Amino acid sequence: MVIKIVCLVLTILSYWIFKKLYGKFKKIFVSPLLVTPVLLAAFLLSQDIPYREYQKGTTILSDLLQPAIVAFAVPLYQNFKVIQKNAAEILIGIGAGWLMAIFVSSSIAALFHFSKTLVHSLIPFTITTPIAMGVSEKIGGVPTITAVFVIINAIIGSTLAPWLIKSLRIKNEIAHGVLLGTSANGIGTSKAFELSSKSGAISSVSMIIVAAISIFATPWMVSHIIH
Repeated sequence: MVIKIVCLVLTILSYWIFKKLYGKFKKIFVSPLLVTPVLLAAFLLSQDIPYREYQKGTTILSDLLQPAIVAFAVPLYQNFKVIQKNAAEILIGIGAGWLMAIFVSSSIAALFHFSKTLVHSLIPFTITTPIAMGVSEKIGGVPTITAVFVIINAIIGSTLAPWLIKSLRIKNEIAHGVLLGTSANGIGTSKAFELSSKSGAISSVSMIIVAAISIFATPWMVSHIIH
């Protein structure tokens, strides 16, 4: 019981501290999305605490994700006309992002001579975790490995995206949303909402569409194109 409480408090405290630091300094190396997982992993390993124990202690945080996801419907409703007006641009951006993700994952696999199983575990890395695991299993990957790739990608994507947006001077909110939702799933969508309500709404749509495309198209691509 004590371990569970410690894990919960440490998670909240670590995120809160680095959230404050990130808000003040705006530097990647103090981003809570980057630092908190590393600190927690180091703590669990140093104390020899199984991940299942940590998961049990932080169940309340996982449960809070459900109403948070439902809350995404509010900005979607508020920005429905914007989404409808720019539907073609959004779909083109999402399609291009999804194809690029497939190309990148395949290229990485070829470069490092990954096994077929590892290749198929890597391919769905831009999709939201539950769906990515299902797609991975369907195409012959290992769902747990896929989940790791998804989380790493989401953390890196949501951390680097603001820097990329600033460096390339991308001021279009729709582009922000498509970029984060397509490449960094749920964590990216949370970051998009920090930029603006419109970006968050577009990111939510992008994340959902990418997941829908992947469910049907990824198995076909693996069977007919990727070997």
